Amino acid sequence: MLYFISNFFDFRLLDYITVRALLAGMFSLFFSISLGMPVINWLKRLKVGQTVRTDGPQTHLVKSGTPTMGGVLIILSITLTMLLVSDLSNLYVWVLLFVLISTGAIGFIDDYRKIVYKDPKGLSARGKMISQSLISIGTGLFLVYVVRMPNTTEIVVPFFKSINHPLGIAGFLMITYFVIVGSSNAVNLTDGLDGLVSVPVVIVSLGLAIFAYIAGNKIFSNYLILPYVPGAGEVVVFCAAIVGATLGFLWYNAHPAQVFMGDVGALSLGAVLGTMAIIVRQELVFGILAGLFVLEAVSVILQVGSFKLRKKRIFLMAPIHHHFEMKGWKETQVVVRFWIISIILLLISLSTIKLR
Repeated sequence: MLYFISNFFDFRLLDYITVRALLAGMFSLFFSISLGMPVINWLKRLKVGQTVRTDGPQTHLVKSGTPTMGGVLIILSITLTMLLVSDLSNLYVWVLLFVLISTGAIGFIDDYRKIVYKDPKGLSARGKMISQSLISIGTGLFLVYVVRMPNTTEIVVPFFKSINHPLGIAGFLMITYFVIVGSSNAVNLTDGLDGLVSVPVVIVSLGLAIFAYIAGNKIFSNYLILPYVPGAGEVVVFCAAIVGATLGFLWYNAHPAQVFMGDVGALSLGAVLGTMAIIVRQELVFGILAGLFVLEAVSVILQVGSFKLRKKRIFLMAPIHHHFEMKGWKETQVVVRFWIISIILLLISLSTIKLR
């Protein structure tokens, strides 16, 4: 809205991606903090208190009853911000908003059934997977046939100058499916401690913002030998909105948390991060950048697989952040150390830009 108003009055300052990204971060942070308490009070009236596992760390029992579904605050802040400061003629904005809101709706239904209707299964695993699959495949088809995004038939291999593995349309859709669905569920599995998932989401968003800025600039992308994706610069604005909204949420989610993100926030943030990685054609680098989320997901897969095959557990408890809690680490120690891991993974990911 502001972008078009500024152009109407020939005020060109908002033409700059960096200016609008800065505004996006400020607006989303403002929305997230100012709307935080009203949303928390609304969730309390809905009586959507968190149910804590009794077989986990005993220190978590005090969290029982804390409002969850706080991801609504993040989605609302990002959506309002993008409608205000982004270039709404850019199709990538609408793709990302669609993924954010639709996957958030899946999480909302799942949370609501678990907490309000006291249904421990929530949305069935089959129903959730079908919904996520439709969203991811639909997004891939839209990027190929409507947006006509370039470079969709190849995947960029990091640390090499000229290795772009051919995919074809079917391969691209398969990669899109695994990245979006995998990222969505991995972030959801990571969301288990106060503030644990928020800072890594911010860090991953900052990393993707850098890749998006390069991808959307023909001179930079050619110089750094990265795929040029016209219009991808608008993804930078979306990344900034995620950073601001998530930091505002962290204000209320920091230990001891006043509200939890819930599936509504974790599923949507994970899915939209994966979608941005696809748009800037950095799916493999995203595996490094979001390595903490990958680690959490793999720990669950290994735990379940080991128990089914050998009737033995690898970890004291999965996801892996609970394993370290069971070994005696304090919650804040686990959280801060995992944040440090995320920063290290960001630096490794950024090194792929030049180390080719």
